[in-house]
Amino acid sequence: MMTHYTLFGTSLGRCVVIWRENRVVGFQLPERSDAATITRVRDLFPEADQIEPGPLPRRVIDGVTALLRGEPDPLTDVELDLTSRPEFDRRIYAVARAIPPGRTLTYGDVASAVGVPGGAQAVGQALGRNPIPILVPCHRVLAAHGAVGGFSAAGGAVTKRALLAAERVPGFDDPTLF
Repeated sequence: MMTHYTLFGTSLGRCVVIWRENRVVGFQLPERSDAATITRVRDLFPEADQIEPGPLPRRVIDGVTALLRGEPDPLTDVELDLTSRPEFDRRIYAVARAIPPGRTLTYGDVASAVGVPGGAQAVGQALGRNPIPILVPCHRVLAAHGAVGGFSAAGGAVTKRALLAAERVPGFDDPTLF
């Protein structure tokens, strides 16, 4: 099975969608440069080759760019391949994927939803391993009392806040000092 990727521009910078056949296997948010972003992709998917996008990656590109323009697109029609992920992580990702644009849950909410009350830290760790951010919208999971919490993508909490602001989550579209 061939793995492919394509780089595309967004309001956050240039992202990468990675796919095999008809399923997305990865998504890379922008690093400090295109070269750094592609290096990260090649580290995770060394066999991947860069090609022009067909229908599946084009759907992802259109959906992500629309979402970042403030047009709510849950992207739940896009098929993902998470078979390489642990079963616990896949359960967490299913809950995160069901959170609609503009809404959030807490790490504790997600832990309860998968039957692990008190498992907020385990949820955070699973989301930190998320190979398909935005399509598995880990940015929609917050710490207790609406605090941003962590975010493992480049830019950390600043990127998470930008994603939430693009989705018009109340309290995140306010200007910040940083």
